[in-house]
Amino acid sequence: MNIENAQVQMRKGILEFCILHIISRGEVYASDMLDELTSAHIMVVEGTLYPLLTRLKNSGWLDYKWVESSSGPPRKYYVLTDEGKVFLEAMQATWFELAESVQTVINRTEELSKTASTNLPDPN
Repeated sequence: MNIENAQVQMRKGILEFCILHIISRGEVYASDMLDELTSAHIMVVEGTLYPLLTRLKNSGWLDYKWVESSSGPPRKYYVLTDEGKVFLEAMQATWFELAESVQTVINRTEELSKTASTNLPDPN
């Protein structure tokens, strides 16, 4: 596996969490989500976003409403359901726990690396 594939897999793993967070702020249009995710370097294309939004809606975590637009066809705005809010809270707790655990491993690796480099014999 190359680094690009690994990065894509890591981003995919947190995409659902990020989408729910964006929607938790209030009604949001899909293209606005796409813009925010792109600017946050979680590279997403419409072909990834829309099926995920459909899956989240089918799970009962999202709902949407159509809003008339003065500049074109009606727009679909997404909102979290009450069940979605509870799900997001659980994901948030998992995220904090996971982030802390990963940072613990990284910190320990750095500590061991520093210890190993200071314990090397003097080449002179």
